Parts: sequence; structure tokens; C-alpha cells
Amino acid sequence: MQAQTNTLVGWHVEMEFSERDARTRAAALLRLPDGTEIRAHGHANRHPDDPEQQRVGEEVAAARAFDDLARQLLAKAGGEIEEVTHLRAYLAM
Repeated sequence: MQAQTNTLVGWHVEMEFSERDARTRAAALLRLPDGTEIRAHGHANRHPDDPEQQRVGEEVAAARAFDDLARQLLAKAGGEIEEVTHLRAYLAM
């Protein structure tokens, strides 16, 4: 028998893209239940010899924005751990 799990909280990320020539930029916004807003950015540059594929640029830029977001979340969590333990927290990706 499978154990039943309940969702305690949900997070939503907003992602917006802008494109100019061969450059795609992604801007992410995460709102946490504690009221914190974390903004992250990513970009992608299409090589001049590559075909124009808007979706691919968005995916690369979004992946880089999520990477930025993940690093900021780890830093936030580390700071919260340090506030309680008064010891340096070492959180790695």
C-alpha cells in the first residue's frame, strides 16, 4: 500500500522572456510563503550559424535563471541555519 502524502505548501515561479536579435533573457520571480521575493536572471546567445529557434533560447535562458534561483535559495537557507545554530552552514549544489 502506498503512503498518502499531503501538500503543505506550494511555490509558484513567474518567468518572463525578452529577445533581441540573437540574445534571449529570462527573468524569474519566486514568492515564498514568508513574504520573501527572490529574483533571478539568465540569458542565452544564439550562435550566428545556428538556426533561429526561439523556444531553445528560452529553455537555455530559463535553465540559467533557475540555476541562479537555486543558488540564492541555498544562500537563504544557509543564512537561516546559521541564525539558529550560530555555526557556518556549508550547503552545496
